[in-house]
Amino acid sequence: MRMRIQRTSSLVFCLILSSVLLSDASGEKLPEDPKARVTDHVEARRTRYGEIAQRIWDLSEVGYQEVESSALLQNTLRKAGFSVEANVAGMPTAFVATYGSGSPVVAVLAEFDALPGLSQTREPERQHRDEVAAGHACGHHLFGAGSVAAAIAVADWLSASPSGGTLRVYGTPAEEGGAGKAYLVREGLFEGVDVALHWHPSSYNGASIYGMLANKSAKFRFRGVSAHAAAAPEQARSALDGVEAMNHMANLLREHVPQETRIHYVITQGGHAPNVTPDFAEVFYYVRHPDTETLHTIFERVVAASEGAARGTGTSVDYEVIHGANELVPNEALGRAMDANLHNVGGVEYSASEKRFAKKLQESLLGAHPPISSSTEIETFAIHGVFPGSTDVGDVSQVVPTVGLSTATWVPGVPPHSWQAVASGGTEIGNKGMINAAKTLAMTAVDLFTRPELIEAATAEHRERIGPNFVYRPLVGDRAPPLDYRAPSSSAKKH
Repeated sequence: MRMRIQRTSSLVFCLILSSVLLSDASGEKLPEDPKARVTDHVEARRTRYGEIAQRIWDLSEVGYQEVESSALLQNTLRKAGFSVEANVAGMPTAFVATYGSGSPVVAVLAEFDALPGLSQTREPERQHRDEVAAGHACGHHLFGAGSVAAAIAVADWLSASPSGGTLRVYGTPAEEGGAGKAYLVREGLFEGVDVALHWHPSSYNGASIYGMLANKSAKFRFRGVSAHAAAAPEQARSALDGVEAMNHMANLLREHVPQETRIHYVITQGGHAPNVTPDFAEVFYYVRHPDTETLHTIFERVVAASEGAARGTGTSVDYEVIHGANELVPNEALGRAMDANLHNVGGVEYSASEKRFAKKLQESLLGAHPPISSSTEIETFAIHGVFPGSTDVGDVSQVVPTVGLSTATWVPGVPPHSWQAVASGGTEIGNKGMINAAKTLAMTAVDLFTRPELIEAATAEHRERIGPNFVYRPLVGDRAPPLDYRAPSSSAKKH
């Protein structure tokens, strides 16, 4: 989990002064505060956006299969006056929605994929849902709905603003291991964008900046020879032996790679019956490191382990790169602007029933956990090193100045990718954090449309961070999006 930093009580500002024009002491009408307008807009529609988020939670569609989730967000944007281009960059559930014209061009990212194997009800105890096998354990149902809420509020303000500008919402599928954003960047769909905004569900509120790990994944497929495991073992060559030998060597490799490296795997196919030697087996690997060039070197060593395993077990092996995400490029200028707006919005206040839910849920967590009241606090802005996770937002940040925030959509102490995150995000606790994120995104977008010096500073910082000779290189290479990477047993059917 991200290193926690010292918290400070959230500052209380009366941003939502009025939804109409204000008057000064002489009685003359003053221009409406644009930040008050966008936050009022989100607040007035919080119930509707909560319903959208919870509908996506109900669907729990995994990467590249988010057909209904994506359509719901697209239709919501169309009704608000956005033009929507669907099925972009070879991904049926990806879209770009546009409002306005001219400069600047501000992008808002929206995710909506669930994680497999994390089915959970809205209860504070472990309970599977019978109708789905996946769950929104990373809160992307809130991510997508909150980003759309922010964008629609900003579009409403832009419609009355004399300054003009273009707002885009990027519907980005399959963040969880599919790298949807990498294909959007590779196809040039972020060309001309000045700044990209995003957010992420969490168990705390903060807008500090940090890097994230580059990540490359692949499915390694071993092929052998089947035979009766007891009557004719000498005539068999076990593909599963190949997988297990590779995993053993990869585990030995951990001692001899930079300590920031992360290597994880899961055996996705291992055979069907103990008395039949498997002629096909598959293992799915993630390899991560803060530096992309170092990552390439480590990944090739994992590939070499697979080849050695195949040779030693008399099997063959090939691999398919599934996804790749470049490291995240932070931006301090944008981070400080986002932080100021988050402090103005404030933290998440629980009702009495939500406190009871949170207390019960925390009983299932391992180790110590923060007080429930920490959901109301905002972390002090800080510049961190590298958070040991990965995101395809990194690819966007390689080509566009990018900034994000986190809000407390989960009970304090709840880790991402857990059933507790699914349960929290399916309640009003999740909706409250989402609304706070939407308000903060909308206010930051207003800053970008009204303060050209902010974009200038962010652009200058971005150029300095990436260097003068930077060339974007997608870790996915030239492969097409892996639209079936979440399909059950798709690899085994191909062998």
